Amino acid sequence: MQQMSTYPEMEPPIEQIPGLAAPRREAPRAKADPAPSRWAYRFQRLMLTPIFRLLLKVGLPMGAAFAGGMLYFSDQDNRDALRLWVVEIKNEIQTRPEFMVNLMRIDGAAQSVSEDIREILPIDFPVSSFDLNLDDMRRTIAELPAVKDVTLRVTPKGVLQVNVTERVPVILWRTRDGLALLDEHGNYVGQAEKGADHLRLPLIVGDGADMAVPEALQLIAALGPLAPRTHGIVRMGERRWDVVLDRGQRILLPETGAVQALERVIVLHQAQYVMDRDLAHVDMRLGQRPTIRMNEAAVDHWWRKIKSGFGD
Repeated sequence: MQQMSTYPEMEPPIEQIPGLAAPRREAPRAKADPAPSRWAYRFQRLMLTPIFRLLLKVGLPMGAAFAGGMLYFSDQDNRDALRLWVVEIKNEIQTRPEFMVNLMRIDGAAQSVSEDIREILPIDFPVSSFDLNLDDMRRTIAELPAVKDVTLRVTPKGVLQVNVTERVPVILWRTRDGLALLDEHGNYVGQAEKGADHLRLPLIVGDGADMAVPEALQLIAALGPLAPRTHGIVRMGERRWDVVLDRGQRILLPETGAVQALERVIVLHQAQYVMDRDLAHVDMRLGQRPTIRMNEAAVDHWWRKIKSGFGD
């Protein structure tokens, strides 16, 4: 008995089946190259550069915005509209109530100085604080002779605060134009309308006396017991001083060491009451040889006494 095969019979290949065409076999596909292209490789290398990334992320948008702005503002109407908008915004901010100045207050100045300040600063209140140039205003006020120092500020309450430090007159200077008030450095303070209003101030006379005020004050301080008799000190030839006393007496001082020479006269007076005698002047210009000049009446009296002595 014939044994049956357990394996199914093999079907014939398709190409062997009558009436059917053989299928087209596809060529095997080539594997894709994982390496990037040349341009992709260069771009990736550039992206690793911090400057390139910064230019790409920041520079490119800014350049595009700048180009767009230049294109927009190339039109004159657009530029005019922008300027008008900026002016309106600026005016709206500057004219807000918290930025307005409504009045000016002056402290530390006399009435006449305050009037001068208001005259040279003709401000039309109310005014915006942005329209006030405080530096220029301070320089303008500082040019006043009576002003030594000045500070300006705008307070939160809308007040222009002006704090003035006036020059203090310490001496009177008689000139061809009248009496002038000077401070301790010889700076002009103002005119003395009436000398009687400034009797407490010492008097100096002569051309160039204002340039030597510090020395004049030292002489006045050194007068001591002669101070009540002193009418003033006179600048002679813009070089030296004469101390003028009552009874027509003078103390002629040297160009240098004037204070020391005056102190010598004071010591001599305290010892021998020299200035109480009938003298015309004491000449201290030659330090090694002081000279005393007597009045004519005293000289005549002295000669009479000499002659009477010879007669006896």
